[in-house]
Amino acid sequence: MLVKAMKVAMIGICAALYAVVGRLTDLGIVAPVVGVVAFWPAAVIPAIFAVLFGPWTGGIGAGIGIFIRDMMFHGNPVLSLSAGVTANFACFYLIGYLSRKKLDWKKISLGLGLGGVIMTLGFSLPTIFFPSESSTYFTALSPMDSVILFLGTVVGSCIVIAAVSYLWPEWRNYSVASIIGLGIGSAIIGLMVWLNFQFLFLQTPTGELFHAPAHFGLLWFVWTFTTEIPFLIIVGPPVLKACFKAFPSLKPT
Repeated sequence: MLVKAMKVAMIGICAALYAVVGRLTDLGIVAPVVGVVAFWPAAVIPAIFAVLFGPWTGGIGAGIGIFIRDMMFHGNPVLSLSAGVTANFACFYLIGYLSRKKLDWKKISLGLGLGGVIMTLGFSLPTIFFPSESSTYFTALSPMDSVILFLGTVVGSCIVIAAVSYLWPEWRNYSVASIIGLGIGSAIIGLMVWLNFQFLFLQTPTGELFHAPAHFGLLWFVWTFTTEIPFLIIVGPPVLKACFKAFPSLKPT
């Protein structure tokens, strides 16, 4: 009973910190492709909670926290529930789950390869079959440029994993979990925000109704992933190391 109460308390603390710190640190910066996806260094908060207290704590705390923040930011509950809440839960649940697993290079390579193929196909097919001339309204990037940028992000992630695993092997599981979790979460955001623009006629920052072209999903993915992964990889390990030193019982076995 005490353990359950503590987990509920940690979920509440995670959600509150995520919402408040996230809103205070986004600096008013949003994705250059239709500003509905904010700069988000606060992503490291639920990642830390997920590693310390388990995947459900990180996932649920992040889902609640992002919903509170979204209501303060854009006030669209449908967009938040379909994109923000689902993406954040999946991302930080996976970080908490995978960081506690024993991952060898075979599992890492298989997971990254399969995930990369699925995300590439999922994004590239609508980009190829549903291009839009209105894409230059917010960006000069063509659909093919967007695909190349997306693939570059995936390849870059593999390089980061290799570097971290070589230089800091004790953080290999965490770095792999962060990249896979954030990759899945960013993919959900890219696809769901694009779908919201197709069917709900969301407004742009200038107040205009806009149907986003398909490859904008790739750009939202790249923006979300590349602006959050540095905080997960750079800030996460030293904070977690300090927590493990202060509270050894929290360290995953």
